[in-house]
Amino acid sequence: MPGAATLTPEWSDSQDRYGERTTGIPGRGLKSLELFAGAGGLALGTGLAGFETVAAVERDKWAADMLGKNMARGYPLLGQMEVIHDDIRAVDYGRFPRDLDLVTGGPPCQPFSIGGKHRAYDDSRDMFSAFADAIAQLEPRAFIIENVKGLTRASFAKYLTYIEQRVSMPGLVRKEREIWPEHHKRLEREKSSLGDKGVRYNTFRRLFNAADYGAPQKRERVFIVGFREDQDVRWSFPEPTHCLDVLLHDQWITGEYWDRHKVAKKHRGEPPAGIEKKLECLRDIFFQDWLKPWRTVRDALQGLPAPRADRRESRSVLNHRLQPGARAYVGHTGSPIDMPSKALKAGDHGVPGGENMMVQPDGSVRYFTVREAASIQGFPDGYIFHGTWSESMRQIGNAVPIMLAQAVAASVAQKLLEADLMVLARRTGAH
Repeated sequence: MPGAATLTPEWSDSQDRYGERTTGIPGRGLKSLELFAGAGGLALGTGLAGFETVAAVERDKWAADMLGKNMARGYPLLGQMEVIHDDIRAVDYGRFPRDLDLVTGGPPCQPFSIGGKHRAYDDSRDMFSAFADAIAQLEPRAFIIENVKGLTRASFAKYLTYIEQRVSMPGLVRKEREIWPEHHKRLEREKSSLGDKGVRYNTFRRLFNAADYGAPQKRERVFIVGFREDQDVRWSFPEPTHCLDVLLHDQWITGEYWDRHKVAKKHRGEPPAGIEKKLECLRDIFFQDWLKPWRTVRDALQGLPAPRADRRESRSVLNHRLQPGARAYVGHTGSPIDMPSKALKAGDHGVPGGENMMVQPDGSVRYFTVREAASIQGFPDGYIFHGTWSESMRQIGNAVPIMLAQAVAASVAQKLLEADLMVLARRTGAH
């Protein structure tokens, strides 16, 4: 067989534009770069999906330091990843490999968050254009953008369309003093024009609930995925693997959920009000083996010892000290232990809705420990957080659930590997 790195015009459709970066080299691993890395949720998810993260860029000192500490501890999914503490607009992208398969990132969500000021493009933290500029320089085979559900609100509809156009033609940057609506019109005109307008991507967008992909958390996030046009990828988002109905069936029809957790009948309580008709329908439904029940807070915390409020916390479990002071009141009720948690927020005691609290079996409430919140986001027990409880909860609340990141990244990896196999088949035929 010829050398794996030898590319020839006979099987390279877009040799003139992309040269030796037309597609992946069969036999080598998939490489990714993480922007807005935060606590590393996306990086860990892409690592589980088979990508090697060559570097992670994060301007927040606490988060960058925490990533570095986990790397120093030899956490396997981080490998030899370089941690760059900087603003992505100041990074020299020439330092990175020119054959990146994937660039990922979750630009700051505060401009679009339901709990924010909703300033969107007028907010200095809107970094979608900076992400597009990075894509234009790196020209990866694919990218993944993650953000909050608030981005899909009707009031942001035109801007969301602009974002998708911006990342699909990242080389067509805004001119000096050109406002985004004017840039959007120019992108629309150029979209169908002939000639070389720089690297282009085919983009896809969908809103996901992380609970549908194995996260013990009802967390809705929007993903925008792009494939470089020369990859000729026909792609769709991964189908859900977990389901609320299966959980209700396991809890209130078969009782399998309670048996698994060794919960006596007297401690199981009653089904949620208003689902009697649903339960009747569920009695006669046969669920496919591949469809699993939603994971609950109890599932996520299984195996963790009860946390302690004093300094004698369990030395065998990191970041597992109880934070006192939790209380419930109207509109601030916490997450029931036998359902997926509410979406964790990047706040501390004052987050609305009590998202960082759980409702225990006896009806009392307490704050999640850092370790428990990390488990709900999918971070393994060996992954450490440092700083105050509030700072750690902020990092965790800003993170992407690792299960969801893995599901999306794995579907991207599959298509990139299929493209590699096509290259290999064509090369074999050419020789």
